[in-house]
Amino acid sequence: MTREQAREVLPDGRLYVDGAWLDRSSGGERTHMDPTTDEIVGRHQLAGPGEVDRAIEAARVAIGDLADPARRRALLWSLADGIDAARDDLAALMSLEMGQPFRAARAGVAHAAEWFRYFAGWADKLEGTVVPAGDAVLDYVVPKPYGVVAAITPWNGPIMSMALKVAPAVAAGNTVVLKPSELAPFSTLGFAQVCQDVGVPPGVLNVVTGGAEAGQALCRNPHVGKISFTGGDVAARAVAVAAAEHHTPVVLELGGKSASIVFADADPAVAGKLAASFAVIQNSGQGCFLPTRLLVERPIHDAVVEAAVAAASAARLGDPFDPATTMGPVAGAATYDRVLSIIERARTNREGTLLTGGQRPRGASVGAFVEPTVFGAVDPASPLAQEEIFGPVLAVIPFDDVDDAIEIANATKYGLAGYVWTHDLGRAHRVADALDAGYISVNGMAALPPAAPFGGWKASGHGVEGGRWGVHEFVRLKNVHVTLR
Repeated sequence: MTREQAREVLPDGRLYVDGAWLDRSSGGERTHMDPTTDEIVGRHQLAGPGEVDRAIEAARVAIGDLADPARRRALLWSLADGIDAARDDLAALMSLEMGQPFRAARAGVAHAAEWFRYFAGWADKLEGTVVPAGDAVLDYVVPKPYGVVAAITPWNGPIMSMALKVAPAVAAGNTVVLKPSELAPFSTLGFAQVCQDVGVPPGVLNVVTGGAEAGQALCRNPHVGKISFTGGDVAARAVAVAAAEHHTPVVLELGGKSASIVFADADPAVAGKLAASFAVIQNSGQGCFLPTRLLVERPIHDAVVEAAVAAASAARLGDPFDPATTMGPVAGAATYDRVLSIIERARTNREGTLLTGGQRPRGASVGAFVEPTVFGAVDPASPLAQEEIFGPVLAVIPFDDVDDAIEIANATKYGLAGYVWTHDLGRAHRVADALDAGYISVNGMAALPPAAPFGGWKASGHGVEGGRWGVHEFVRLKNVHVTLR
């Protein structure tokens, strides 16, 4: 896939409501810039309250189309096949809109299709139960869909995030109004085209692109049964406040400052290389669950840092459509300016020692490129170690023993993920149990298998996505008590 070929499949930016593309919207339009070239990618509509209400009404009308579990199962399988068929196009759109290397984007799209297949299997397995309630009484519990689900997704992984929400919501019998970030709308509009191509009934899945106004209209509408949001803390607060107006339940998947803890019995070369690769090279460090703090036991500290710096320095930044590229730009000019300002503040305030990176790569005159950046000897209480940067910046912190590592790892407001590197099985279980986080990975990196729950603690949100727990987020329980005499 080339950049020119990607532009050929670029959607025209219209909203997708009730199975059709709207010719106009009341919210105006937005110009989107390619973060790699600083050129205009295209323009897309912004939904106003009128278009949002229209999408919600279409979703309400379509709820009956999902009453049959067999139909939901077949629909999800068709969507999985459609996503697979459009894999190159959807990946190319992500590379255009937010700079993710095409190869990585393509793998993410394939993984999203697997989420649809997994949840297709849940469509006919949401069973009720009979409750023992005494003689001459029948008391039973049945799961019921919420109705219309509002799914609000971020810019850093739009297709994968969409799959985490749409697949279980539909499996449970809900219709969906999907609002992607206005910073990366085109791949989600590409998914809307897949919905149309595979024959999703009108109103079952609607896509409204837009900013805060559209988000507020979606979250404040009394006909939305549940909201599933992935994004930052500020936007999450606005979502929660809007949802509270009608007591609408919310799943929040928010930020993180996850720690990767490397003990002295781990292989320093492997742990250092993978920790840096996961934290700053993968998606240019733009991931909520990435291990952006590297905690290293002192006996192997220098060796791990050496490996981490070497891995970061070896990243090949460039055009996402170049197969040799391992790291693309950050999402755009605003992200670029923000990340570089954080790096400069950390240097000025001596929050840590800059070991590599910290600036635009040499020779890069255009594009939102930031070198993979590693700070050593970072103060655990500093903003560099406490704040989510959402960019390619790794903070290395030494520790003395297990208790010290756990204390440092837990000393943030976040609790999304934790990573442990050790060959001591007992220690691995002890540390995994002690970390205040919803997801723990030992000697590896999160793969987000669809059968496992994923969600954060503390300021990283509440509720989960994935597995039986994820599909149960989209049903509410009804208890029926029948006196038989």
